[in-house]
Amino acid sequence: MPTIALVLVVLVVGALGFWVIRNILGRTIIGVPSPAKIETLNMNSDNQNSRPTDQPGSVLDFQADDIAGAPANLSQYKGKVVLIVNTASKCGFTPQYESLEKLYKQYEGKDFVVLGFPSNDFGSQDPGSNAEIATFCQKNYGVSFPMMSKVVVKGASKHPLYTFLTSPETNGEFAGEIGWNFTKFLVDKNGVVFARVSSNTKPTDPKVIQAINDALSR
Repeated sequence: MPTIALVLVVLVVGALGFWVIRNILGRTIIGVPSPAKIETLNMNSDNQNSRPTDQPGSVLDFQADDIAGAPANLSQYKGKVVLIVNTASKCGFTPQYESLEKLYKQYEGKDFVVLGFPSNDFGSQDPGSNAEIATFCQKNYGVSFPMMSKVVVKGASKHPLYTFLTSPETNGEFAGEIGWNFTKFLVDKNGVVFARVSSNTKPTDPKVIQAINDALSR
């Protein structure tokens, strides 16, 4: 009997330890300073937020114009992992275009896509037209991933997608105002935000690569 009791105690302690690792240690939060505030590489495989029924349920419910001005439904990316990035052409982080393109090519054909959303909201660092931005990206960094029309990502006039991404009611722990250019949201195959990555974390950072692989394996 003492042996059976000991086995039961070991099983209970083991199960409790697994729960702690899965639900507490499994939430990776790594502080990374950005020019405007402290942001994080924040990952959680269970980002299920309660939201009003009249709110969009996921990133896939939105529409945005592409860089040529044609309407594009984000629902076309259902089944793909999407990295959404607010970009700029005259920023200290602009060379991240090169890393984004490298990442896009690395995962080409693996249900992964990068979406660039140019914005002039931080230091007026993307003042050009959509055509000028497209030319700049292709000429200087060979960008082949989808680029969208320029949008507002902060303040009262922000694009509805960015209202969704930054509102606690719709994006839970990944919410919060965009701090600077090249803030990244990693979205899983069902349109649910899987990770938020700060401006000064490169797209090819090992932690970002791991997050992408985790999202692809879900």
